[in-house]
Amino acid sequence: MKRLFTFVICLALSQLTKANPLTHGLPADSGANAAARRDTSLVPVVEPVRVTSFNTPLFQRRLDSVQKEVPLNYNEIVQSYIDIYTSSGRRGEIGKIIGLSKYYFPIYEKAFREAGIPEEIKFLSIVESALNPNAVSRVGATGPWQFMAATGKVFGLSIDDYVDDRRDPIKASYAAAAYLKDAYQEFGDWLLAIASYNCGKSSVERAIDRSGGATDFWSIRPYLPTETRGYVPAYIAMAYVMNYFNRHNIAPQPSGMCNKADTIVVDHMVSLSNISHLLQIDDRSLFVLNPSYTRGIINGTARSPRRMVLPEVAPDKYAALYDALNGDLGKVPTVQHISYVAPAKEKEESTETPTFHKVRRGETLARIADRYGIELQDLKAWNHIRTRTVPTGTRLRLTEPAGSREEVASAKIASKSLTYTVRQGDTLSGVAEKFEANIERIREVNNLKNDELQPGMTLKITKS
Repeated sequence: MKRLFTFVICLALSQLTKANPLTHGLPADSGANAAARRDTSLVPVVEPVRVTSFNTPLFQRRLDSVQKEVPLNYNEIVQSYIDIYTSSGRRGEIGKIIGLSKYYFPIYEKAFREAGIPEEIKFLSIVESALNPNAVSRVGATGPWQFMAATGKVFGLSIDDYVDDRRDPIKASYAAAAYLKDAYQEFGDWLLAIASYNCGKSSVERAIDRSGGATDFWSIRPYLPTETRGYVPAYIAMAYVMNYFNRHNIAPQPSGMCNKADTIVVDHMVSLSNISHLLQIDDRSLFVLNPSYTRGIINGTARSPRRMVLPEVAPDKYAALYDALNGDLGKVPTVQHISYVAPAKEKEESTETPTFHKVRRGETLARIADRYGIELQDLKAWNHIRTRTVPTGTRLRLTEPAGSREEVASAKIASKSLTYTVRQGDTLSGVAEKFEANIERIREVNNLKNDELQPGMTLKITKS
């Protein structure tokens, strides 16, 4: 999991890192769920320099009163973050986040309840992104739970030219819940699971080994990456602030989010701009409710319908809504409001896919496939590749070889299905990431009732 900069850095750099005109919280210049991409150049100083209100009985009592399943330990490090979040210069920003939480927290709570993890971990999304679904870090971590693309795909999030599910508060919350549940099953401690969300499971495992086998966060904290040492205290401090903001003269601010919303399933291409125009709904509010559609177009199909969230529609608008969704006016957009469209991925100017591509330094097969709009498994099959990487300078075929459909089909099938013998220490998410497979698909194909793996068991891994 990619490491994050804490909420402190998010606040300090908020004016420099706005994701787009729809940003309504404080964008996080912070991490994602990809353990191998750490940036240590801008991590915050996590040891408290000056604690102004270290009052153990009062703050310890308050934290004890709201603690549920996740331990909310209190010490000077936690207090230093409480002081920052409740300072006069931060009260307005925290007030806005409290307003946003009225809309987002019920979404998180439902996902966490269904996944069987503590609902209070919802506060972690504030440390991640300040509840901003459009937050994009400088290394590409995206959405309210700051997933990197590779890890998002492992946990079932779609990312293509039309949609980025990392921005979808619902789907991203289920993905975050799956990661955290898997981490808890491995470490048996919620604070360690939270730490791994920041620095990755392997970093937590190394810290445990270096500490002599300790199994709690505060014992292994000196051996964790610098940023993670502050990440967990920041979470505890935010849990405190979100429960006791009124004791620090922090008032909730209007979020601009609708109190009630309707959800509609769309099975064809629909323009958000056209829907807002026909229903006389403000474009801004509709894009905020549907942040995952990066081009303002819902790419639903009969086979894979997509969800559209609308402000609650008045009965007298039902006819117009029906016409918008089923008539030509609601479909292929006549006008696109470019000011609301997220930055497009790097792409060739030509609309036609070239026949070959020469691999450049730093490019991955997945990125090349995304760039040209082809399936990763097709790319591997057409080039007889069975590894995850290829050397720089390799010439890759980008189209299906003429007269070799049967050969290519066989290669695709072979690359999409394999067996794997579980080893000591393997986790379900780790296996999914290793083979770039969907974790839910592995559960389904192998009839797994839970995520526990036993050494020696054989898993069938499919990519389809």
